Amino acid sequence: MPERSETAQQVAELLRTARQSLGMGLAFLSRMDGAEQRLEVVDSVLPVPDGMTQPRATSFCQAILDGVLPPVIPDVARFPAAMRLPAAQQGIRSYLSVPVELSDGTVYGTFCSAGLEADPQLDERDLALMRVLAQAAATIIEPDVVKRCRNAVIESRLRPLLDRDGPVVLLQPIVELAGGTRVGAEALSRFPQEWGQPPDEVFADADLIGERENLELAALRRAADHLPCVAGYIAMNISPATLYSPGGVPFLTGLPLERIVLELSEHDPIQDYERLRTVLAPLRARGMRLAIDDVGAGYSSLRHIVATGPDVIKLDRSIVAGVAGDPVLAVVVHALTELATAVGATVVAEGIETAADATTLAGLGVGLGQGWLFDRAVPAADLRDGYALAPAGR
Repeated sequence: MPERSETAQQVAELLRTARQSLGMGLAFLSRMDGAEQRLEVVDSVLPVPDGMTQPRATSFCQAILDGVLPPVIPDVARFPAAMRLPAAQQGIRSYLSVPVELSDGTVYGTFCSAGLEADPQLDERDLALMRVLAQAAATIIEPDVVKRCRNAVIESRLRPLLDRDGPVVLLQPIVELAGGTRVGAEALSRFPQEWGQPPDEVFADADLIGERENLELAALRRAADHLPCVAGYIAMNISPATLYSPGGVPFLTGLPLERIVLELSEHDPIQDYERLRTVLAPLRARGMRLAIDDVGAGYSSLRHIVATGPDVIKLDRSIVAGVAGDPVLAVVVHALTELATAVGATVVAEGIETAADATTLAGLGVGLGQGWLFDRAVPAADLRDGYALAPAGR
């Protein structure tokens, strides 16, 4: 028998309590799944494995749910409707069944016990015990049920998108603050508006169902499709997990690496910097540049900088927006710009929305910027070679 999950083991202990308290040979938690009744967890003196199925329509539990049979059956032989069921023909002679209800009132399945002998002592007190145990089982299984439902919703959204080559990828210009010349663009994924989710949430959802690497690789492929169409470099976002995945390095190896800036987010945990440096080394040797994203949003970015020696440091919008009127932000930006100079990195400020902020950032030594001041993420055909330091049309 496959090893049970912790949840299944806890339910099995409740079933054993029921079976032993009632002096019966079999207890199980079942789920009504379409036309089948699946015995998800079983405690039995009989050779009945977890996961066994039987037709739902001819089960004791369905007959009880339908009101054809009572929930407590001390002697199956007294009920002709029961004796016609396959389980009775296989020897079941006593039975109890109660619904397992989740907190929203949904009936998940049934909590049951069965015996090979009639038991005239079975009564409403035994039914009350089963109801208490069934409620305990519902409390235990509900988190897993919620997780399965959530994952099914995520799968239903993401699967068609992955099957048709991934998200739409737009480009946001990265410009020189001194003159507005565009030097590159960041590839940004966009998902259907009706989902009502920002991209980071979609990627997090993909991670929950084990599809983050596939979704990231699809986004990288769509980003790479823009390379023949635009001048300058393209910055692409990747997580360490995707970089280490079987498709990560092989995909990047096939690109014109001198035109790629690979961005690692401050929010992506890095457990093994030595491994990261080893994987990146041959790519960087061929001209690929490494960027640390979201710098200033937390402590991890400083560790990333020290451990990886990046070529580009991207200042998080949280320390960029409003810098023109906030002397504390100006001090933080100046300090990070000096750090970048010390490690030989270029600085890009993200989230610039006003000309005043752009002018202040340039005065603090920030060379490059991106944000709505210049343009939102747009199709490749809409990129321009130069941008004025004035608000873009929104």
